[in-house]
Amino acid sequence: MQHDEQLSTVPPDERVLLLPHCLRPSSTCPGRPSKEGFQCPEDCQEECAIRRLKAEAQRLGYKGICIAPGGALALKFIRQHAPRAVVAIACHKELQEGVEGIDDLDDPAPQVVTLPLLEDGCVDTEVDLEAALELLRRGVQDV
Repeated sequence: MQHDEQLSTVPPDERVLLLPHCLRPSSTCPGRPSKEGFQCPEDCQEECAIRRLKAEAQRLGYKGICIAPGGALALKFIRQHAPRAVVAIACHKELQEGVEGIDDLDDPAPQVVTLPLLEDGCVDTEVDLEAALELLRRGVQDV
């Protein structure tokens, strides 16, 4: 359920970003799993896609960011934050299951824009970082 053009109509403070924890560099990441998703330390200096995307979403004023190990936690996060739009980055399988889960949420279900990973595998995956940053900024003025 791709709504790229409609994302432009939703301000960042009504959007959430969902990221998979598999984007982290498994051998050097200082982050830790928690009940709210993967938590990056405030002083993290790791050069990874999660850090770059999280920092950009925060700079733009996103309502929330969840680094999830899977769909159940991501859906819980969406229920808690009740965004008008969701930007989700994950593997094809997780994106498909996630979109179906979001569609089952109470109305109005948020708009969902997805970006699949370049490489699946559950560990040390990759995303087109420039495409992801562009997606986060869609419709935002003065970026």
